[in-house]
Amino acid sequence: MQFSAEIEERLAQLQEKYEAMGQDMNSYLDGLLYADFLTYWDYIHLDTLLSLQSPKTPFPDEEIFIIYHQITELYFKLALHECRQIAAAAPLTVDFITARLKRINRYFEALIQSFEIMVDGMEKEQFLKFRMSLLPASGFQSGQYRMIEIYATDFINLVAKDKREELRAASIEDQFEYLYWKFGATELSTGKKTLTLKQFEKKYAKTFIELGKATVNHTFNSLALKFEAAGQLTPQLKTELRQLDVNVNVNWPLSHYKSAVRYLNREPEEIKATGGTNWQKYLPPRFQKRIFYPSLWSTHEVENWGKAWVDSVLE
Repeated sequence: MQFSAEIEERLAQLQEKYEAMGQDMNSYLDGLLYADFLTYWDYIHLDTLLSLQSPKTPFPDEEIFIIYHQITELYFKLALHECRQIAAAAPLTVDFITARLKRINRYFEALIQSFEIMVDGMEKEQFLKFRMSLLPASGFQSGQYRMIEIYATDFINLVAKDKREELRAASIEDQFEYLYWKFGATELSTGKKTLTLKQFEKKYAKTFIELGKATVNHTFNSLALKFEAAGQLTPQLKTELRQLDVNVNVNWPLSHYKSAVRYLNREPEEIKATGGTNWQKYLPPRFQKRIFYPSLWSTHEVENWGKAWVDSVLE
């Protein structure tokens, strides 16, 4: 059997590769000869993936709830994959960060577009019953989401708005005690932390603080300011940063707010969320005024942050 010139060239390249590593190419060719063909289901571990849903109740719609949250966490993992690429890039170029931010925006837009599954995709009666078996777990406890926030902006911008000026020069540890989301899982009547928040801090507090320290000069906001100082903040990069701000801090929480209104809004008083989160004050962007890139927005835009979107949802 005669090999084509192309195959002979490939074999020569393989021989050179394995010799450089001190390996015997024939052994690797034997492995290739005896190996079975790869299948789609083995490659993505499909059987394992489809076995990861374990409803706690007999209500059929609980499986929808589980699968959608798993999908959400996979999208968050994709976003973090891009965050880490930006953090590791050396040197970091404007084109590189712009392309990666565009990917992150696509991931969040896919989630925002699909959130109607949570708003209208389950029977309200089923949800209000099976949700009681989930206590005190809550989507609030997504560690990956908090990590995306830490990569996206300076730690101080995640502090509750009425504490930002006071803590601007404080340590990451001190700022951590006043992060905005902690006030969304605090009992309104007593001011005490909910069990949901206590569990969350126990698992992730160290991770969040270490990440905050590691990214202190490399958040997307810090990088944007450096590019701006160097005259390299392009319109494209500015657009992606502003879009990320809106996607993460307005559209995504409002998707949850819309869902909470449908399932938990009941006269004369609202039904509590599973983790005891204060969703009425925690989710609307106009209350939090959480903005990743303050320098990219006008005073008027900051003052009216999220208001138009809230009005639209309520209508």
